[in-house]
Amino acid sequence: MKETKLDNETVIKIAKDTGFDLVGFTKAEILNEEIAALEKWLENNYHAGMTYMERNIEKRKNVRNILQSAESVISLAVNYYTEAEYSGKENYGKVSRYAWGRDYHFIMWEMLEKMVSKLKEIDEGFESVYYVDTGPVMDKVWAVRAGIGWMGKHSNVITRGYGSWIFLGEIITNYKFSYDEPIPNFCGTCTACIDACPTDAIVENYVVDSNKCISYLTIENKGEIPDEFLGKFENWIFGCDICQDVCPWNVKFSRPAGNKNFRETENIELNLEDVLAMDNKEFKNKFKESPIYRAKLKGLKRNAGFLMKN
Repeated sequence: MKETKLDNETVIKIAKDTGFDLVGFTKAEILNEEIAALEKWLENNYHAGMTYMERNIEKRKNVRNILQSAESVISLAVNYYTEAEYSGKENYGKVSRYAWGRDYHFIMWEMLEKMVSKLKEIDEGFESVYYVDTGPVMDKVWAVRAGIGWMGKHSNVITRGYGSWIFLGEIITNYKFSYDEPIPNFCGTCTACIDACPTDAIVENYVVDSNKCISYLTIENKGEIPDEFLGKFENWIFGCDICQDVCPWNVKFSRPAGNKNFRETENIELNLEDVLAMDNKEFKNKFKESPIYRAKLKGLKRNAGFLMKN
């Protein structure tokens, strides 16, 4: 390998200048244990209708099947917490905090493109592939390995500085760096997230059954919401933050996002009657750059109708 022009310090500075809050480095190794856990999760059908999780296992296992020259994974995180309160008004559905503003994928893709461009300016030999949780990459695993945080019992990565209110991205690269060590798991004996889940979706520590998860049922789910969950949704129309809201690390360490792109509060909650009366044109105009667009109008109306039954 030719003389190194990039080091950890340079990459961290560029990442911070681009808007990322946390940066970690880890070796691009084969994920044997993590893939074994994934395969067990799939065997139990905990992925519900997310059949895409069954694909590209070899890429998830070994990032060299994505980038042949891969030596390292740079894990990146950005805080998206925004202070705002739900009104609690009747006939309004709550939206998960991550979807209050513009879709984070668009924002982070722009950030990653900008960051990679700057790295390539320093060394044109810098090869990379980057993702924001849409590719065949185990984002949370790499974040834990890179010392960004630890895996919470609700299966979200928890950080010491921001709790679990973070978006994750990663850059797979041919560069070698000094690698970070994973940090300890500070969940201890706490079971706040497990105890608070109204649908009992966290079936054991670090294992979520998507079939019971409000986030899955209101976003990825293409079918009807089973009546067994009537009265258990606590007015969530898109996603759910219950397991994060009760986490002591979030209660103590949540702080407003420094990146202004994540301070929007346009879609904190939605009027259920307005949703049920909405047509496709209105839906597209209102949500075309929002994560809510993923549910499609049919799914959003299904969710509103389900909440109206309660």
